[in-house]
Amino acid sequence: MNYMKVKRVIAIVLLLGVVGLAPASIPAARANALDSSPGLPSGCESLEIDQGNALAFRVYALGVQVYRWNGTTWAFVEPVATLFADPRYHGEVGIHYVGPTWESNSGSKVVAARVPGTGCTPDSTAIPWLLLQKVSTEGPGIFSSVTFIQRVNTTGGTAPTAPGSVIGEVKEVPYTAEYYFYRARD
Repeated sequence: MNYMKVKRVIAIVLLLGVVGLAPASIPAARANALDSSPGLPSGCESLEIDQGNALAFRVYALGVQVYRWNGTTWAFVEPVATLFADPRYHGEVGIHYVGPTWESNSGSKVVAARVPGTGCTPDSTAIPWLLLQKVSTEGPGIFSSVTFIQRVNTTGGTAPTAPGSVIGEVKEVPYTAEYYFYRARD
């Protein structure tokens, strides 16, 4: 009987020890995840973020790049994507559309423009990786103090290679990307 009580007490002590340590390790893991920008391959150095900025968060985009045939080429029209909290596309957090604009479910928005002279194409079958700088923000929330955005780890989304059949024809090309959002360091 005493042996069973001792076993229970040891099990409870071990359980409390593990539970007591877990909360301390979770914030550390999150902090480490947010301290690191995406690994940039050779040739993508132009996407590096200025030291005065820190990674705030990242999202995973799943959507399409829209193109319109103008008679000679496929002209880019807009992105249309849903933004998710994790790489398996769970936890919808917002949308991405023309502007380019990123809008959170809570209503905050950031509009950005490509930083001139930046970009790289690690995968010729995917749209380029880009560095964008905030043009404007609207509303309180996660996008209110964004300074820079990196679009990386893209798949798909390139303009069709075959000519269109009629002027004005629209094609939606599936793509995925990761967007890293930065804020000025405090």
